[in-house]
Amino acid sequence: MSEKRIIYPSENGGVCVVVPAQDCPFTMEELAKKDVPEGTPYKIVDVSEVPSDRTFREAWEYTA
Repeated sequence: MSEKRIIYPSENGGVCVVVPAQDCPFTMEELAKKDVPEGTPYKIVDVSEVPSDRTFREAWEYTA
């Protein structure tokens, strides 16, 4: 599985996290172009930068 994730702000102020499938044929840039809404800022981050505790997921914020 990839050690990278794509994060971007959601319309309601939260954070969307794109987790590539294990056998995903796309690069992270290609996946971002395909899955992140056009014109939306995004970051490709290490999996360690995404909190593993989802208890307060609705409180996560995206910062550029």
